[in-house]
Amino acid sequence: MAPLRSLLLLSLTVFIFIFTLCRADPDPLQDFCVADLQSNITVNGFPCKPASNVVANDFFFSGLAVAGNTDNMFGSNVTQGNVQSFPGLNTLGLSMNRVDLGPGGVNQLHSHPRASEIGFVVQGEMLVGFISTTNVFYSKVVKAGESFIIPRGLIHFQYNTGKENGVAITAFNSQLPGVVLAPQTLFGSKPAIPIDVLTKTFQVDASVIQLLMSKFGQAT
Repeated sequence: MAPLRSLLLLSLTVFIFIFTLCRADPDPLQDFCVADLQSNITVNGFPCKPASNVVANDFFFSGLAVAGNTDNMFGSNVTQGNVQSFPGLNTLGLSMNRVDLGPGGVNQLHSHPRASEIGFVVQGEMLVGFISTTNVFYSKVVKAGESFIIPRGLIHFQYNTGKENGVAITAFNSQLPGVVLAPQTLFGSKPAIPIDVLTKTFQVDASVIQLLMSKFGQAT
């Protein structure tokens, strides 16, 4: 029995150690830390405004109440409610976006490197999909009143499959999730990715790459 007890004790010790490493963020030592967006100093976030400069509006944001303009090449618009537009979110580890999609509109292929995402469809219906690191594509048409999740860092999209405007509210476990837009990243970076790299990667002629660059801001 002694070896078994030793094994159980070791297992319990390892579990407690892992649990300690994976627990939630430490308890805050202050009520809030409203972001000072004018500061030139940032250390993985924004410094706090002096409490004497904090106002009620720092904790309220009306941007998600306004429909975004979808009159563009993608037929979509994303209104970001992150710390840069909603300073009261600073250090709280959460944010929200509004996604507006016209009929046939797409919130283009993109990823959020710093957050997982949960979404709620407010209006219309949309095909929501993401691709895993094992190259498996998961998707479903999500209708008003239904929800979806996107694991952190995975490429995903929302596409309006209905005949009316689609609206979704998405939430993130980061005050600044970040966004990597696939087309702009690959074909509109500054400076541009060498064409030889892109032609070899996608196995296409240079003329195809130049066409894509012309659409996303890096025509040669």
